[in-house]
Amino acid sequence: MLKRLIIKNYALIDEVEVEFQNGLNIITGETGAGKSIIMDSLNLVLGERANTEVIRKGEVKAIVEAHFDVTNNTKVKNIIENLNIDFYDDLILRREIHLKGQNRCFINDTPATVNALKEVGDAVMDLHGQHEHQSLLKAESHIDLVDEFGGLQALVDEYRQSYNNLNQLFKQLDDTLKREQELKDKMNLYEYQIKEIDEVDPKVNEIEELESELKILENFEELHQTTNQLYDILYSKEDSIRDLLVICRNKLSNLSKIDKTFTETEQEAKNAEIIVDEIARFIQNYNSKIEFDPERLEMIRSRLLQLNKLRKKYGGSLESVIEYREKIGKEYELAGNFEYEIENLRKQIEKNRVICSEKALRLSNKRKEISKKIEKSIIQILKDLGIEKASFEIKFENKKSSDSERAFVILKNSFYEANSKGIDFVEFYVSLNEGEELKPLIKVASGGEISRIMLSLKTILAKSDKLPGLAFDEIDVGVSGRIATKVGQCLKNLSNYHQIIAITHLPQIAALADHHFVVEKKNENHRVVTTIRKLTNNERVKEVAKLLSGDVITESSLASAKELMKG
Repeated sequence: MLKRLIIKNYALIDEVEVEFQNGLNIITGETGAGKSIIMDSLNLVLGERANTEVIRKGEVKAIVEAHFDVTNNTKVKNIIENLNIDFYDDLILRREIHLKGQNRCFINDTPATVNALKEVGDAVMDLHGQHEHQSLLKAESHIDLVDEFGGLQALVDEYRQSYNNLNQLFKQLDDTLKREQELKDKMNLYEYQIKEIDEVDPKVNEIEELESELKILENFEELHQTTNQLYDILYSKEDSIRDLLVICRNKLSNLSKIDKTFTETEQEAKNAEIIVDEIARFIQNYNSKIEFDPERLEMIRSRLLQLNKLRKKYGGSLESVIEYREKIGKEYELAGNFEYEIENLRKQIEKNRVICSEKALRLSNKRKEISKKIEKSIIQILKDLGIEKASFEIKFENKKSSDSERAFVILKNSFYEANSKGIDFVEFYVSLNEGEELKPLIKVASGGEISRIMLSLKTILAKSDKLPGLAFDEIDVGVSGRIATKVGQCLKNLSNYHQIIAITHLPQIAALADHHFVVEKKNENHRVVTTIRKLTNNERVKEVAKLLSGDVITESSLASAKELMKG
């Protein structure tokens, strides 16, 4: 619901702020006072095109700000959250038009694109009249209106689930076929790489182990010579370290017999002797096992060359080589399984296509059944609204598909195009005069007739249409008398389901207002200014009387106004 509209420096408006409420909000005013400026500014803040000509003379920018109550409006909430903008029950849309062309849009005080502003604007209000901000003039919305009127959402959801399942299977098939082709292109390469790696058959940590062994073999002479020298020094030659330690231990033993303080030192000498014995035995054992094997040396060098070649080619380490071999091995094996996987997916697609087709046909039949009821009702309302020879038809088109491989729906051995809403492409057609052919609603003349068509559609679809607010500009062009009363009553009935804002010059419509506003043109500081204000009950009577009799209000016109306002 539109709660507040703030307009600054727009056309003839200096600055106005108007608060609207639930129910039927009527705007009246003399011709040329600027009633349509209010609608134009509302149209602007809902995201329609703008130009600098709307900026009030002498000012650098025009500002239009609209406050909406969107409590419990999940559609608006989802749109705003998808735009990464904070959601509040009080929605604020603002549009600034700058003289230098630096136009800006804001949603809840967050900068936004004009497309984002329009997306939100389309979800909170429909404006009908001389502008294009009309959801019913968008053919893609017609199928949704039929579904909402018929309460078909459950059927739509069931179909959409089947459609999504089938769509997912098609994507899986496409991905599998793509992977199959990619693998086929790589098969020769993988076969060569697998053979190359398997012929070497690398093992984890093999390079480190071979390099350690290579170092020993390449330094055989030094190892053999040095261990011999060490064994001589420690154990075998005269005056070896062990012999000297035995001498030292004996002397310390003699000293400890004299002075007990040498006992601990004597024990340390024995420990040193044991350590030297262990070192000598280790060196002797190592020396006895070491031998030079030139064939083993060449084999290690050759093996390391192979391993390092693989390592450089396939990732920098043997672990990466082994991981890569496992990966391409699995893909190589997978190539042989594609035929089975593809065949299995095709079977699932056929099974799910049958389910999707059944639900699409059921949904389509239900829509066509409901559409007949909508057509009759709208034709009757159009007659009541003064379009006596109107014809209205909801046309369905089911397009056959030439792509049997990718068609979602098959009926009687024919394949059909489909989307997430079904196989039906729905559009409203209308003829306003006898003998005229039906034309798409979007091609019907603008002005009063199109507004009455919109009014009749909205009247029929009122309970199902989830749009909070509707605005009608020039809805009463070309009508009067009994038809005007009918138009007013339609608006009044519609206001039970939606907030209605309507500009009118007819007393029969203005008399039914829940809230009545008047637009006036004044001279302030030698400049023309347009203002808008809400009327009191007494002022409402006078305004309706003025619409009845002109500028001179008579007792008779006042009485007639009061009579009209009683409904």
